[in-house]
Amino acid sequence: MKVTKEFRNLSEQDLRKRLGEFKKELLKLNVEATSGANPSSPGKLKQTKKNIARVLTLLKEKGAGINSNG
Repeated sequence: MKVTKEFRNLSEQDLRKRLGEFKKELLKLNVEATSGANPSSPGKLKQTKKNIARVLTLLKEKGAGINSNG
C-alpha cells in the first residue's frame, strides 16, 4: 500500500493531475493491447487501472470530507 500512502499526501489538485496522467497512460496501453502487438509490460495495464481507482477513491474521500488515516 506504499502507493496509496503517497497519494494520500498529495493535494486535490495534484491528484487530479495524476488522474489525467494515468488516463493518458491507460489509453496508450489499450491501443497497444488492441493493435495485437505484444505489450512491453503486461501487468502495467492492470496496475494503471488500479491506480486510477485509487486516485478516484481519494478524490471522493476528500470531496466528502472523510479523514481516513489508514
